[in-house]
Amino acid sequence: MAEPRKQGLIAHGVVAQNRKARHDYTIRETVEAGLVLKGPEVKSLRHGRATLSEAWAGERDGELWLFNAYIPEYQGGVLSRFEPRAPRKLLLHRKQLRQLIGAVTREGATLVPLQIHFNERGRAKVLLGLAEGRKKADKRAAIRERDWQREKARLLRARG
Repeated sequence: MAEPRKQGLIAHGVVAQNRKARHDYTIRETVEAGLVLKGPEVKSLRHGRATLSEAWAGERDGELWLFNAYIPEYQGGVLSRFEPRAPRKLLLHRKQLRQLIGAVTREGATLVPLQIHFNERGRAKVLLGLAEGRKKADKRAAIRERDWQREKARLLRARG
């Protein structure tokens, strides 16, 4: 299904995805968090120009932050400039925040941003995955399993 757009802008839907995260990590659970942005950052996101490939989430001063997410400067004539890779605060309920920070500190899990999207109300949200890193052999096994499922579906379609 195509994303609804207005004059080249994304009204709601996925803005950026971290496709490699599902390959590099085993995602145990996902949590949606709000994202604190400035006006020009929102405009840049609405143009669909963001990258999450090297981004990660972590704790600083008891709060959760999104680090190294690339949101380029908005080129629409706005005078206020911002740092494209600046840390951005994530908004969560206290209980969710405590659970995620606890999982990261106790279990050694990683918080990986999976996607940035706009919800129906037009708010920027980040889908965070509580993940465990995969070893090289695990990645190969996952690729093998995915290829086998694809081949099996192809054979069943061809058979009738």
